[in-house]
Amino acid sequence: MPDDPEAEVLRLRGEVTRLKAELDDVKLLYDAMLEHGEAVEDQLAEKNMLLERTQQRLEAELKDATRYVFSILPEKRTQLPATDWLLVPSTELGGDSFGYHQIDDDHFAFYLIDVCGHGVGAALLSAAVINVLRSSALANADFREPSAVLSALNDMFPMEKQSNMFFTIWYGVHNRASRELRYATGGHPPAIHLRHADGSTAASLLMTLGGMAIGAFPGVAFESAVRRIEPGDKLLLLSDGTFEVNGPDGDMLTVEHLAAFAAGTSDQPSAILEWVRSFNSDGPLPDDFSLLHIRF
Repeated sequence: MPDDPEAEVLRLRGEVTRLKAELDDVKLLYDAMLEHGEAVEDQLAEKNMLLERTQQRLEAELKDATRYVFSILPEKRTQLPATDWLLVPSTELGGDSFGYHQIDDDHFAFYLIDVCGHGVGAALLSAAVINVLRSSALANADFREPSAVLSALNDMFPMEKQSNMFFTIWYGVHNRASRELRYATGGHPPAIHLRHADGSTAASLLMTLGGMAIGAFPGVAFESAVRRIEPGDKLLLLSDGTFEVNGPDGDMLTVEHLAAFAAGTSDQPSAILEWVRSFNSDGPLPDDFSLLHIRF
């Protein structure tokens, strides 16, 4: 027994009162945590909803941009020069595009461009360049002279005014009367010229040396070259995404590999696409597949 039972009772009552006060504080803290947790959950749910709506809007805008890119591509031609083509974007909207049009009664132009990078910005620049070429909207440029066209494009689209984006291009003009093809390249892969004779098809690569990507440096000089075109000849214009995949030995395919396939197996865009895809498992190609097929 304690020496002073009454004092001990008072002490115990005080301890119980203190413990009750602490319990009440814990309950208040717990209630506050529950209330705060519900508020946090509500905020997270709201932000997730906003994020989902934003994602849906961005996906819709990307689909609109993709539809626009395809809407400016030309109709396939059945009369000579006849054309066929394929454009298969990678997982992202890219900057590949191409076109062709009649300059005058004798001259027919065709071109393929590849803007660096992916996304809406690259696609918009690609569309702007194609529209300029299609409408012949380059001041003081003779569209029958490829080197002049590339120089004018380089002046019109400096990369510092295009969000530091530049592009490569293959541009050619066929003269029906002389059967000459004048062409120039600006940092672009060569075109593949196919000629069938004596039971076999020969492939050669058409590009001009020294031409830089368009917009990268001001005042660059471009040169044109000439190739004789015979009836039945074919020309393949392509972007680097058409062949830059890992081949069967693990090394990247080259334009020479693609030229050999086109000459020895098939030059049709759909066949070339399936051949390239055969080296890429089941996934999408790493870059846009763009191929313009021209038959003279």
